[in-house]
Amino acid sequence: MPTNGLHRELKVQFGLVNDTGRYLTAENFGFKVNASAPSLKRKQTWVLEPDPGQACAVLFRSSHLGRYLSAEEDGRVACEAERPGRDCRFLVLPQPDGRWALRSEPHGRFFGGTEDRLSCFATAISAAELWTVHLAIHPQAHLLSVSRRRYVHLCAQEDEMAADSDTPWGVDALITLLFQSRRYCLRSCDSRYLRSDGRLVWEPEPQARYTLEFKAGKLAFKDSDGRYLAPVGPAGTLRAGRNTRPGKDELFDLEESHPQVVLVAANHRYVSVRQGVNVSANQDEELHHETFLMQIDQETKKCTFYSSTGGYWTLVTHGGIHATATQVSANTMFEVEWRGRRVALKASNGRYVCMKKNGQLAAISDRVGEDEEFILKLINRPILVLRGLDGFVCHRRGSNQLDTNRSVYDVFHLSFSDGAYQIRGARGRGGGRGAGAPAGSGRR
Repeated sequence: MPTNGLHRELKVQFGLVNDTGRYLTAENFGFKVNASAPSLKRKQTWVLEPDPGQACAVLFRSSHLGRYLSAEEDGRVACEAERPGRDCRFLVLPQPDGRWALRSEPHGRFFGGTEDRLSCFATAISAAELWTVHLAIHPQAHLLSVSRRRYVHLCAQEDEMAADSDTPWGVDALITLLFQSRRYCLRSCDSRYLRSDGRLVWEPEPQARYTLEFKAGKLAFKDSDGRYLAPVGPAGTLRAGRNTRPGKDELFDLEESHPQVVLVAANHRYVSVRQGVNVSANQDEELHHETFLMQIDQETKKCTFYSSTGGYWTLVTHGGIHATATQVSANTMFEVEWRGRRVALKASNGRYVCMKKNGQLAAISDRVGEDEEFILKLINRPILVLRGLDGFVCHRRGSNQLDTNRSVYDVFHLSFSDGAYQIRGARGRGGGRGAGAPAGSGRR
């Protein structure tokens, strides 16, 4: 399967929160660092990189400045280095409560402090030298086992999560990371949480919380007993194994989860590629051949539709639509026009996609009528995390109002009916109803 941006490994970005609840911040002025910010914004976002010359040491690069955190022998810290040097190397020491202690690799001292009084000179770990890791990426993603090269998904019949899928197709491949008590939970698409013994439970209990660890740019999930999640047995069942150190079997990649949709034409049948390369509205049930991965170009707002058979929709001779393209091009881009609870798709030839009498789709119409309208249903966001330009969407404490600039997020439930969506909060309150771009598109 061509990647071409489809299965992109997420660049793991995060904030570091000290014992007083303030975030490590990289400032433009003097390339100084402090721990004064109450929330996670761009200046508080960091990327962890392995040090090419050291097996255990890591580097902290500011997403804001593009420079590296460093600690000198006298304890002074800054974020000025354009290229990582000896003073930029740190060792990450995870603590039993899920927090990290950061020790300068060349100097052996611990990094910590409050507000603008940060240093890397402590000889022992106290509360001031402990940092909570707060992921800054979108928490809904696909989880790929590094050793098996298989995706984790919910196996409803076996009542487990397993790393045994070649592609992250369908709703069961959606994983939501939930931040709870300085640790992370893995939440399945049906809102259950993975315990370290492999069971799925309805509450984020202590046995379902994990400390995040990073190794060579990969993720590992350590349970409360110090053991790591790994795919076990022929089925790849996900549970904590015996290892107390993460090896290849315990490492995972997070990959971006794009919206996956089904479309229903005017004949009330699903658009499908089940019968070959032609894209046709001729099926009565929604399975993998009727599911399409939808990517939205952030500049043009045009979309591509990728099929489970391994091809993009593309415009061909005489206006036909085939699912055969292996690369994104002008002919694979479609403009989506929302028309109440229906959508119309305009191809690169300037014409609208319509359903012909035999069910095949073709971009041959100059105007929109019944045969040019489709119901578009998002299938892989039964639970939903929303993020805008300023941050995540979260309930304001003690109020029915929602904030859109938070560093923490609420998980909402999404329901669909006849082209319209309803967003419901965890407390059962509705978040509005109406048609529009599917939740999960763009920044989600």
